[in-house]
This record gives sequence, C-alpha cells and structure tokens, in this order.
Amino acid sequence: MPATPVYIVCSPRPQSGKTLLARVLSEFLLLKDGQVLAFDVTLREPSLLDFLPQITETATIEDTYGKIQLMDRVILNDGIAKVIDLGYYSFEEFFKMSEEIGFLKEASRRKVVPIVLYCAEGDRVSMRAYDALRRQIPRQQLVVVENEHVLREDLPELYSRSRHLRIAALPAFLKTYIERFSFSFTGYLRQEKDPSTELYQWIRRNYYALREIENELLMQRS
Repeated sequence: MPATPVYIVCSPRPQSGKTLLARVLSEFLLLKDGQVLAFDVTLREPSLLDFLPQITETATIEDTYGKIQLMDRVILNDGIAKVIDLGYYSFEEFFKMSEEIGFLKEASRRKVVPIVLYCAEGDRVSMRAYDALRRQIPRQQLVVVENEHVLREDLPELYSRSRHLRIAALPAFLKTYIERFSFSFTGYLRQEKDPSTELYQWIRRNYYALREIENELLMQRS
C-alpha cells in the first residue's frame, strides 16, 4: 500500500490562518481521493468542525486517553489522508508528546508520512517554535506557510531553511464570503462558470500547490 499522509496544520499563536488552511487542505484531499479524515484539536470557534462536520472529529490531547485515541487513528497506513487542525494552546504539548512516543519513527515504520504545515509569523514566539520544530521534524516534512492574510512583513531569514507554501491574501469582501460555515471551496469551483474570477484562481493555485507538496513527499516514500 502507498504511504499515507498525515498533515499537521499548526501555529503557536492564535489567528494565524491555520483553520483556513486546514479547510482548503481537507477539501482538496476530499476532491482528490474521495475521502479524508480530519481531527479538530482547536475546540474554539470558528473551528474546522464548524466548517466540515461530515469529515471532522473532535480530538483532545489534554489527557493520556485522548492522546492514545488520536495517535491510534493517525498512525494507520489505511490509504486515508488525515488532517490535524492543531490549536495553538495544544501546540507545545502535541510535539512534546510526539517526541516522547517516537511518533516519527513509528510513522516511518508503518509507511505513514507526517507533514507539518507551520503557519509562520515574524514574532519571537513563532520563530522560537519553528526553530524547535526544525530540530525535530525532517526538513522535507516541514512546510512553512506564508499566509498573506496574517503576515504584515517579510519572514525572517530563519524560515528560508524549509519548503514554503504561500497563501495569497483575498480582498476583504471575498474573505468574508469564504468565512461562512456553508461555503465550500470545491463547491465553488464546480458551480462558478467563470474560471477567471479571483476566488476561482485563488482556490486552484492553492490546490495545485498542495498537490505538488504531497506528490513530492509521497514519491520519496514509495
């Protein structure tokens, strides 16, 4: 069986654009594969569960039972891509747990490929968290996300050591439009008759970028 990807969308700070990326990623995987399983470890509104309740389960890492339940689900090489929308207040505990249980080593043994999508910012907290992550996560599996909705300046040189995924900013009226719980990125692509619209092109660019990341990483593990 081919390797199964597990995407961990994360940031040590709130309002980082993390859930927006988790939504786009989950809908892309659902369109590509016909199935995806997402885990919401944010539990604050708006959360992934609000936008994609059909494919999202709540998860917690606040106790041992919750940690075991989550890891037992994401360590399976069952061909179903997983997406973890990791809340900022669970960031440190999640990666501490991952290191303690040898998650990366066990994932490699089972042909599961963790891919960390780190929503980067230029503040000290974000830079320290990234510096710690790059010592734990293999370089090819750590992707720095440049979300122009959040960033107000260029990222520091520190982030140049990883692959980048750029999420372009949308005009305010379109950002408000996609923040409706009923909005679907794939649904918009299917219903919009004019492929030249800004939102159509934005969705397509993000889908293509995510496909390239997945193809390159999974080919390395095949």
